[in-house]
Amino acid sequence: MNASNSFKSSVVVALDDIQLQTALDRGTTRAVNGRISAMGETSAAPELRAQARAARLRALNQLPELLDTLERNVTANGGAVLWARTGAEANDTILQICREHGVRRVTKGKSMVTEESGLNHVLEAHDIEINESDLGEYIIQLAHEPPSHIVFPMLHKTKEATAELLHEKLGMPMTDKPEDMTRFVRGVMRRKYIEADLGISGVNFAIAETGTIITVENEGNNRLSCSTPKIHIAVMGLEKVLATWHDWTTLAQLLPRSATGQRMTVYTNLMSGPKREHEPDGPEKFYLLILDNGRSDMLAGEFAESLACIRCGACLNVCPVYQNIGGHAYGWVYPGPIGSIVSPLLQGIQKAPSLPYASSLCGACQAACPVDIAIPDMLLKLRRDLVKVHDPASASLPWRIGMRAWRIGMRSPLLYRIGGKLAAVGTRLLARNGKITRLPGILGGWTKSRDFPAFPAESFRERLAQKKKRVESQSRESE
Repeated sequence: MNASNSFKSSVVVALDDIQLQTALDRGTTRAVNGRISAMGETSAAPELRAQARAARLRALNQLPELLDTLERNVTANGGAVLWARTGAEANDTILQICREHGVRRVTKGKSMVTEESGLNHVLEAHDIEINESDLGEYIIQLAHEPPSHIVFPMLHKTKEATAELLHEKLGMPMTDKPEDMTRFVRGVMRRKYIEADLGISGVNFAIAETGTIITVENEGNNRLSCSTPKIHIAVMGLEKVLATWHDWTTLAQLLPRSATGQRMTVYTNLMSGPKREHEPDGPEKFYLLILDNGRSDMLAGEFAESLACIRCGACLNVCPVYQNIGGHAYGWVYPGPIGSIVSPLLQGIQKAPSLPYASSLCGACQAACPVDIAIPDMLLKLRRDLVKVHDPASASLPWRIGMRAWRIGMRSPLLYRIGGKLAAVGTRLLARNGKITRLPGILGGWTKSRDFPAFPAESFRERLAQKKKRVESQSRESE
């Protein structure tokens, strides 16, 4: 589903949804505090971030060679590597495997790439039952909803709404305890693992030097989806490869801290092909499907750094825009700050023209990013590209006049100071208790969903100048 063109109307709906606002407040606050606490446990956080960034950029710079090495080693381990240029090609490849092996039931661990390709809908259209095994993914599958977060797919739901859904769809006795809901769903899912003919998983990292894929999780469902069925297909975007285990050991310390506030996830699954003769469990056949779907084009351009993302979701949690509208308003698989870059690039910038503007450019996203991706810079570059696509002359006359006046004022120190003074006087006249609840005229759009603080009587420059004078005066007096 792609609704990125409907961003503005979706925002209005999201802001008026009381249940969504409650869920977002609970979920993002918990996630932000968890990351801060977990990162604060290590004094080496800045060094880890620098090492992690270097590992990801090094892998991107060597991507063709690393993918070749990965393919050779996966094949040597007894697996098969398949390649897909588009999401549709990936779906066709998986469907063909299902037909070859007579697959009728599938369990799938958490995978953003298969959300990107719309795999579930394709398999269901061919009468193949597919069940999400991640608790959050399974719940929103029951609700016929897409994920709203990269890590917490049901962040938009409160526990009360979840209980009602499970009661309605599965007959679960009503409860307000998450542990009771989890226990009930676990009982439902156990039978599905055993009956599945095929298991599908995503890939958090792939280690080129040994042909090993890695998934991280907290529930154990991904492991069951990979090891219980006779066939396992791991699906990854081509950017997920790492050169060495040494690189992974750095990222393994940052991904859980950034994503869930843990030192380590409960399960870290390392898989190198199908099971060996001496192994009691595991798939008899293993396929690694590597998807491009526009990533090669991104790698070749000035937005290549966005491919360094390790999908921790930290930038979503701290983003003031995401905190207020959630993930569905972004209209596609990848929401939040990183989604505002990736979605236009993968879909085409004209299909998601509002997303690069869905940011205050406060920089919280980059500060939280474990690999220090320059998200604000890339959002500005995308805005630049949108201006080139859309002829500025086609903008409304008030908009063009306003932008020209703003440019003149920002380039003149005198006009800038005068404008600041006028704004300070004007906003204080309009304010009540220091805030303006409704700005006049065309400025009113700002206050439809938020208050506008009055400008202070003194500007920063004025306060700084006064402080310098006091320091100089104290220095003279001490002499």
